[in-house]
Amino acid sequence: MRTVAVTGGIGAGKSTVCALLSRRGVPVYDSDAAAKRLYSEDDSLLDSIEEAFGRSVRTADKRPDFKKIASIVFSSPEKLRALESIVHPAVTRDFRRWKASRESYFENLDPGDMFFGAHPFCVIESAIILDKPEILAIVDYVVLVDAPLQTRLRRACERDGSDPADVLRRMSAQRLDLSKVDAVIRNDGSPEDLAPEVKRVFSDLGNI
Repeated sequence: MRTVAVTGGIGAGKSTVCALLSRRGVPVYDSDAAAKRLYSEDDSLLDSIEEAFGRSVRTADKRPDFKKIASIVFSSPEKLRALESIVHPAVTRDFRRWKASRESYFENLDPGDMFFGAHPFCVIESAIILDKPEILAIVDYVVLVDAPLQTRLRRACERDGSDPADVLRRMSAQRLDLSKVDAVIRNDGSPEDLAPEVKRVFSDLGNI
């Protein structure tokens, strides 16, 4: 089973694309949600973080304290990289286990038109994959979801209730290396316009 990464800038609509794929039956792995789940499920992950930073990252009831973790890496690229060097391998291992279970499921199942006429594939949704070679190494194709800046800004503000200036600052911090992208989904229209665009791109990927 091939792996397709779906990524995109703030407000581009990568989660919308992934939701559309999931509704078709395509297996979709949300890397951000998986990381948060692993914080809660994998005690060894928190142990490694505490060992690296020399302080507790748990609440009084032993749950992961995300505010405390964020405060450790805030304004420190070095500490952020140290945190990612612990968390990203854990997410990658979890993804491999998840993918293996999906491969065994589809091995004896006729996928029909679920996969746009291509061989079965799974999707990993990740906002940061283009900057993370260790995660990029596990995928076969990268699909970028894109939209005009003003459209993305409007979506992000409506979704989060954020101040436009704050969203623009976050957008300016994102760097998307298009040389690593195999296909682009244009999400600049209505939800009804998106489905045929997704079908077009994923049908073409099946012929690569």
